[in-house]
Amino acid sequence: MIAYKHFTLKVLHISPECSPLAKKGGLGDVVGTLPKALKKQSVDARVLMPAWPGVKEKAEEMGKLSRVPLGEISVALNWRAYTASVLEAEVNGLHIYLLDQPELFSDPCIYPEKLDAETVLPFIFLSFAPFELLRLTGWKPQFLHAHDWTTAPMSAALKWHRYYSYFNGDYDTVFTIHNLAFQGIINPSVLEGWGFSPKAFSNLDMDSLEYYGHVNMMKGAITTSEAFTTVSPSYSWDIQTPNGGMGLDGVIVAHRNKLRGIVNGIDYDIWDPETDSLLPANYSLKDMSGKEECRKALLKECGWREDKRPIFIFVGRLTEQKGIDIMLDAVKPFLAKKARCVIVGSGNDLYTRKIKEFQKENPGSVHTILEFNETKAHLTYAGGDILLMPSLFEPCGLSQLIAFAYGTIPVARATGGLADTVIDADGSHDGTGFLFKDFTSEELEKAIERAIEAKKDSARWGNIVKNAMNSDFSWDNSAKAYAELYRDILTSD
Repeated sequence: MIAYKHFTLKVLHISPECSPLAKKGGLGDVVGTLPKALKKQSVDARVLMPAWPGVKEKAEEMGKLSRVPLGEISVALNWRAYTASVLEAEVNGLHIYLLDQPELFSDPCIYPEKLDAETVLPFIFLSFAPFELLRLTGWKPQFLHAHDWTTAPMSAALKWHRYYSYFNGDYDTVFTIHNLAFQGIINPSVLEGWGFSPKAFSNLDMDSLEYYGHVNMMKGAITTSEAFTTVSPSYSWDIQTPNGGMGLDGVIVAHRNKLRGIVNGIDYDIWDPETDSLLPANYSLKDMSGKEECRKALLKECGWREDKRPIFIFVGRLTEQKGIDIMLDAVKPFLAKKARCVIVGSGNDLYTRKIKEFQKENPGSVHTILEFNETKAHLTYAGGDILLMPSLFEPCGLSQLIAFAYGTIPVARATGGLADTVIDADGSHDGTGFLFKDFTSEELEKAIERAIEAKKDSARWGNIVKNAMNSDFSWDNSAKAYAELYRDILTSD
């Protein structure tokens, strides 16, 4: 066996998002922080991402951006060559390659509302671009690490693409599922234009891209990657069940020998109330007075006077997954006298309208910020008392980890990463939050009531806050697990 312990691994992460340059959700946070943490594990990890509108300007403002491109790469799609300039940037200590292709990467929203032969092209280009990058950079990674359906075609191309399959022995591939709900399902007519051979779509091959008559890009990455991961251990088990597998549970079970669940971390350089420059006052466990100042600032932001009611907060995407419906029903009984609620997020139009209506019905007790605003999100985490996370499913969840750091206590559903990270305070002296199991407003309401009762006992609440703020969910442990995965793959080749 080769001793890889002190061997510098090279890994290229391919993603449509990378915080702080482009972020729509947790994927952007992960790709913006995991590669940095991997450096401590002797891994030279870099990122390849598109230069969406505003990305180059942010890169120039926040770090170093090469004025002169490294050169150009071209990818053949639908019988024409799409060409992108490749720029280098260094942001927050992270080495990033930017694909500047205004025709393909023109949507500031990043993700299309509807997936079809045209709207999928930016992500196919992104998936194939790593194979063209070497001749410009002179830097050859051993691993290509793809994230979610948007870069899932990369490993499938190494097996079935008419040209890129020749690179099959040059790279090992790892694929991370951040959210199984979005699988990249599309009509098979696209495959020939992408350069795939007929073998890629065969109902005689259980591992092909074929999925009930359609192409399933995520399925292809699961079957062709050397390993695939999820962002928490519990979620890795959830997706092997009919309820959690969303149609892919059979495929996942068949390949579970190469599946690992590695919980996400957070970047404490960004999320630390003791040093957070976006807060009106800093604080720590040694001196919590700053949290009270943050509460005052949040009340002012909402146009509220102090009345000592606990403040519930929700920070996240407004989608069915996040349990918005049961949250609104469960919170309603508390608003008259027991609590107030601040909701920060954007997403589905249906839920945006519901939340606007909810605020109208409860003008003195509900405040909404229907956009993702970094400054207001930080203030909300710091000024709130109780975080609500009643998710239908949750691959990992970052909001509860951030809330821990800010001494804001989660009430969360015991699913996926929430079950892995939140310890129920009624079941353990080491408790960091309050969990409920059944996805109903009644069960959530009971869990909220337990949290409010605990808050009335200042000594008990102080202990829960202490447990939460002492929790360590830095990327160090997670990065170590990824580094071990890469080395395990190398030593098994």
